[in-house]
Amino acid sequence: MDAFDDIRPYTDSEMPRVLGRLADDAAFVRLASNYVTPWFSRWFPGIAHRVVRGVLKRRIKNLATVADLQVALSRYVEKILVDTTEGLSFSGVEALDADRSYLFISNHRDIVCDPAIVNFTLWKHGFETSQIAIGDNLLNEGFETDLMRLNKSFVVRRGEKGARAQLAAMTTTSKYVKQTLEAGESVWIAHREGRTKDGYDRTEAAIFKMFALAYGRGVTGFRAWREAVDLVPVSISYEVDPCALLKAKELFLTERDGEYVKAPGEDLVSIQTGISGFKGRVHVAFGAPVDAAIDDVDSLTRYVDGEIVGSLENYPTHEEAHARLEDDSVRLEMSTRVRTAFDAAVDFVGRDLKPHLLKQYANQIENKQRVVAEAGPPD
Repeated sequence: MDAFDDIRPYTDSEMPRVLGRLADDAAFVRLASNYVTPWFSRWFPGIAHRVVRGVLKRRIKNLATVADLQVALSRYVEKILVDTTEGLSFSGVEALDADRSYLFISNHRDIVCDPAIVNFTLWKHGFETSQIAIGDNLLNEGFETDLMRLNKSFVVRRGEKGARAQLAAMTTTSKYVKQTLEAGESVWIAHREGRTKDGYDRTEAAIFKMFALAYGRGVTGFRAWREAVDLVPVSISYEVDPCALLKAKELFLTERDGEYVKAPGEDLVSIQTGISGFKGRVHVAFGAPVDAAIDDVDSLTRYVDGEIVGSLENYPTHEEAHARLEDDSVRLEMSTRVRTAFDAAVDFVGRDLKPHLLKQYANQIENKQRVVAEAGPPD
């Protein structure tokens, strides 16, 4: 058994067995039915599920490799972008080399759409898609693990108890990322554990220390990692956050109760909402590979924050939310669809949650000003 068998993506030879298991999984078929035929699935669930299961089994026969699956999924990603956005734009990807492997580190606003949109952008520009790091806290259902690992995702163990077990899990992740990059594949990972919910995107310095574990101890290992890896900051900007209501509720309850305990299946609701919800304009900004001379954790964290946050797009939704915290009568020019979605969310949340929803957008502006100022030139 390979040391990474329980975390790595599935291989081509494993595809048929796992796809067959998914097609027979009632929870997955129900999810697929709700997405493909929402109205029919609601009123005639039994028929809808049988039809979708049959379609899935027929489609599976045409998928022999992971690459086949990704080509098939790319059509769905493109449809989602057409249906739920007012356009995907990008910058910086043309300056990267499709023959090199990169460690992409990005801000994190949406569980599935962040890496999917980054990979779609890479694929459209002739790059191989990257492997995706995903926390085991998101893999509560059996089909979720299968679905993610089929789509070039590897599992990051975050639920280990005790310092020794946590260190072992981080070391395994570090070694797996090292092996993947050395094999010529790129890796995508979020710059922090969990999505940013309050508009303050900040990188966790511990993530860089984790990456270095496979390269040696302390400063020596960190510098060896920096010299060996092309680290590329990535910024993903959404004009409208489909999960803003869910995030506002979490922020409010955390403030009121001192903590927030997720309900069973809540991450799955966020995944579905993020995929199907309207996003307005979306922009992906790829930075240049970070200079390896930035070889201490604090300087690197500050620099990466400056690159990620500094490249975020401040859309009219962010500007208006910022202004409305002082004067709720402010209205800026937006497209009809963005205005409808933004106003619907703000009007729906009610008095208690409204400030938290507006701050999700408004805080991006303040955070961007502060982070860029703090980043300055590298030490």
